[in-house]
Amino acid sequence: MAAYKDLVGQKITKVTSNPSEPKTGQMWYNSTDGKLRGLGIVSAWASASSLATAKHSVMGSGTQTAALAAGGATPTYTNATEEYNGSGWSGGGNMGTARGAGGSCGTQTATLIFGGYYTPPGSYKTETELYNGTSWAEQPDISTARYNQGNGVGTSTAALYFGGYNGSNVNNTEEYNGSSWTAGGVYPTTARDLGGAGTQTAALGMGGYTPPAPGSKTLGLSCTYDGSSWSSGPTMNTGRSQLACGGSSQTAGIGAGGYRTPTTAVTNVTETFDGTSFTETADLATARRTYGARSGTTSAFLAFGGSTDSTPVSLTEEFTSSTNTITAAAWATGGTLNTARGALGGGGTQTAAIGFGGTEPGSTGKTETYDGSTFTEVADLNTARGYIGGCGTQTAALGCGGYTSAPNTQGQAITEEWDGSSWSESGDLSTSRYGNAMAGTQTAGLTFGGYKNPPSSPVVTNTTEEYNGSSWTSGGALGLARYMLAGAGLQTAAIAALGYKYGSPLRTTQTEEYNGSSWTTGGAAITERSNVVGGGTQDAFLVFGGTLPPGPGLSSATEGYDGTSWSTRPSLATARRRMGAAANGTQTAGLGFGGQEPSASNKTEEFTGETETANITDFTTS
Repeated sequence: MAAYKDLVGQKITKVTSNPSEPKTGQMWYNSTDGKLRGLGIVSAWASASSLATAKHSVMGSGTQTAALAAGGATPTYTNATEEYNGSGWSGGGNMGTARGAGGSCGTQTATLIFGGYYTPPGSYKTETELYNGTSWAEQPDISTARYNQGNGVGTSTAALYFGGYNGSNVNNTEEYNGSSWTAGGVYPTTARDLGGAGTQTAALGMGGYTPPAPGSKTLGLSCTYDGSSWSSGPTMNTGRSQLACGGSSQTAGIGAGGYRTPTTAVTNVTETFDGTSFTETADLATARRTYGARSGTTSAFLAFGGSTDSTPVSLTEEFTSSTNTITAAAWATGGTLNTARGALGGGGTQTAAIGFGGTEPGSTGKTETYDGSTFTEVADLNTARGYIGGCGTQTAALGCGGYTSAPNTQGQAITEEWDGSSWSESGDLSTSRYGNAMAGTQTAGLTFGGYKNPPSSPVVTNTTEEYNGSSWTSGGALGLARYMLAGAGLQTAAIAALGYKYGSPLRTTQTEEYNGSSWTTGGAAITERSNVVGGGTQDAFLVFGGTLPPGPGLSSATEGYDGTSWSTRPSLATARRRMGAAANGTQTAGLGFGGQEPSASNKTEEFTGETETANITDFTTS
């Protein structure tokens, strides 16, 4: 028998503590615990950032970290495209033909979509389109109009489409070579809503549905294709249709979720195929159907959209089988504010934050500090006010502007500095305002935007002012005048996003970046809203909550900005507006507190980005 060292190239070592970065295949004896240990494989689904729009019958392609979701039903069929970067979804170019439940294959920057379904009933499609990472272009049509939820394998220049439905089930196969479709081998059954994996010359088909009633049933049958003909293979453990399928080869497929009849129930069961048999593995967190993810492999798969009954969902889940345990990004409940309020200023980090001012609904000057678990009330602002801008740290914060309850004094120019124990007034702003955003530090602050309401006419401003620790001077004007916007960063590298403006629409998705003297337009946010807050830097910004158009709908949406484009993140547990935030928080460690839902809230939520840790497992010699 070969020795362990001969098999893996290293010995089992004796250690007193686990290695900080163990290698795959490594084993060691932990003498402190008296355990033989190593890295074990763990298979699990984890929640990920949701699609921007809930939809079923989505057509997908790509990988777990670079996926594409095209079309689908919301319930109206759409031509919208969304792209996934491993953290969140962002908008892509629109398809030429709105549809869902078609075939799809390829990569995020070279996706082929073919066939599908569109209302009114009976509108089965032949159109083929190719996505280049930016826009879609029409390609030669398939020969047989049909839809086939979850089907289509291969690449954009070597695709395969089999089975389907166009008023009755079909069993023909079509092959695409990059310029035209030709007939392939006949599929062994006339089934629709099949799943598929593999390549054009080594494909795997699984599951499906064979109407009409009363003989309707879902199939567990699998079939393999060699480039010219199909052969029947082993059956799945759970027969179903409308499942999310993928896999890199004919001998490495995965199918998740789906719809079972005659029990007519959605399922969360996941199975992998190794070329010989199907094996059940970790279940989806949410059972669903009518989604066609073709995104990933049996060790790194992505499932998105679908429906739990007849209602579209935006859920995304990541399946991973590896030696690492992956904890998905998420919001978690934190310690509550002592005083429920909205429209408050904030600063600091997730574990050392400060919140001040606000409305209860009357203006307040109350200040509270947060240590990562508990808020403690400290000294009040000298001037009670809400809708106040805030930045800085827990021991050196800066607040300016704001709204008081006194008549005709709504837009304030007051500036106050916090030294860790008390507030003191400093130089006034040149332009009094409220609903202004801030960035920077106590000695190098920046405020921009806001709303001033003199008796004669309301004014939304685009003015920017820079603070040097004692006084304000004019900076470059925002390109778009607005208020109730989100801001963060430094005085010389700030970001402004979203907010209210005048004109239609009232809310905006516009992003602007400041370089210390002028603002330039950045990538547009996904969801148009105002009354938002955020934290981070100019190229790693997190924004959350707010008010949706046409108002006053509350939002729980979270989006992240990478300096170029926005993508979705997991949503807040509680939708609300006018929150306070840790402005110096990061994109992976954010903090939001208070707000209105619609009454004043004292809730706090903490955001943590996705993490990976080694899955250290105990082994025995028996």
